[in-house]
Amino acid sequence: MPEDAAADVPMVGGAPMFPDRTIVENAVNSEDHTTLVAAVKAAGLVETLSSEGPFTVFAPVNAAFDALPAGTVDTLLQPENKDQLTKVLTAHVVPGRLTAADIIRRERSSSDGFYHMTTASGDALSARVVNGGEVFIYDETGNAWQVTQSDVMQSNGVIHVIDGVLLPR
Repeated sequence: MPEDAAADVPMVGGAPMFPDRTIVENAVNSEDHTTLVAAVKAAGLVETLSSEGPFTVFAPVNAAFDALPAGTVDTLLQPENKDQLTKVLTAHVVPGRLTAADIIRRERSSSDGFYHMTTASGDALSARVVNGGEVFIYDETGNAWQVTQSDVMQSNGVIHVIDGVLLPR
């Protein structure tokens, strides 16, 4: 890779996110997403998130998982809770490639001030833009989490780093 091209590669969790690699190929290198990667593996979603897609993934950082009630992550990672874990994880995935500009444009043209999305799990997410450009993603429980890093382009979609875990009902 030419040196000037390397400068255009975004860093997430201390790791370069190469646009010619899949979501999974890049995410496994992010120090900020080790819990998410472990959960994706436990849910058996590696193959899905390595497929052609495209996918828009709202990727919670480790601190977001740490902020859940004590024992939640350990419980979800148990084999008998795979279906529940899969539902939580797929509530972070929207089919298609949505950039921050797409989300902002759609939110601004909506009648209610939100851009509404349906996730791979069938659950609802909504996006709202505040302060002239900060994007927040709302889950079905009413929690809102900020997109802290947007438009991390992947060969099979795009990652938006968020500061919370999106929860389906």
